[in-house]
Amino acid sequence: QVQLVESGGGLVQAGGSLRLSCTASGRTFSSYAMGWFRQAPGKEREFVAAIDRSGDSTYYADSMKGRFTISRDNAKNTVYLQMNNLKPEDTAVYYCAADQKYTVVTLLTGSWGQGTQVTVSS
Repeated sequence: QVQLVESGGGLVQAGGSLRLSCTASGRTFSSYAMGWFRQAPGKEREFVAAIDRSGDSTYYADSMKGRFTISRDNAKNTVYLQMNNLKPEDTAVYYCAADQKYTVVTLLTGSWGQGTQVTVSS
């Protein structure tokens, strides 16, 4: 099982940007599809974006398209989430997830990090 550690969260004003990072332990990072999810207080966990093992294929939730970009660097065992034009409704704890299958359902039940808080002020 892969161990994941997120970083890069913080407080930002509406319209600002943040880049989240998620670093994985182990030597098999490139065998995992990766994803980002988020959970706001009182809400269910929500899919944000996913990327396949090579980084050639990405998939986004409709509300994130055009504002968020997922990418990965297999040499650094790291997946990123670039978030631009942030809105107060983007406030949530952001989690990265890993699974060997590139589907939202399997990522949801795969390995998870501890999360990083993103707060967007209006």
